[in-house]
Amino acid sequence: MFTIIVLIVVAVIVLYVVGLYNALVTARNGYKNSFAQIDVQLTRRHDLIPNLVETAKGYIAHERGTLEAVTEARTAAVNGLAAAKAAPGNPQAMQQLGGAETQLTQSLGRLFAVAEAYPDLKANQNMMQLSEELSSTENRVAFARQAYNDSVMGYNNRCQMFPSSIIANSFGFAAAEPLAMDDPAKREAPKVSFT
Repeated sequence: MFTIIVLIVVAVIVLYVVGLYNALVTARNGYKNSFAQIDVQLTRRHDLIPNLVETAKGYIAHERGTLEAVTEARTAAVNGLAAAKAAPGNPQAMQQLGGAETQLTQSLGRLFAVAEAYPDLKANQNMMQLSEELSSTENRVAFARQAYNDSVMGYNNRCQMFPSSIIANSFGFAAAEPLAMDDPAKREAPKVSFT
């Protein structure tokens, strides 16, 4: 009788540990899936930028520095995204991506500020459409980033709370890094106004 009770207790403990492990795996897969949504939106953003630059080039050719800054920032952001895709949640990759996206947002803001000074460019149908798509994408990026950060928080909570922290440490579940911008003022999408 005692042996049966011990076996039942051991079975309950094993099932509990398996449940904790599976919950950690589910949470880790959840934040990786949330990052995939960021990837989709940032890729869309990065794909829109060359068209925006090409449209603006003809009108503001003497603003070469601004156009080059946008192009360089886009390249850095694409590289940051590639590094983050290889290791979603990795602190260095997330910080690199956050910094690159901040730089891209700032350079786009300068491009739009320069574009405001050119009435022909402001009235260009292609520029207006690209600006609207970019603004919409910025909103999608913000929502995807929020969902990712929420998933990371849930995963990190599971990794740090007792008793699942014992399982997390035993099986190598590392904390994930949220995607953040350097400065809250830089988190806003560039203001786009062609009216």
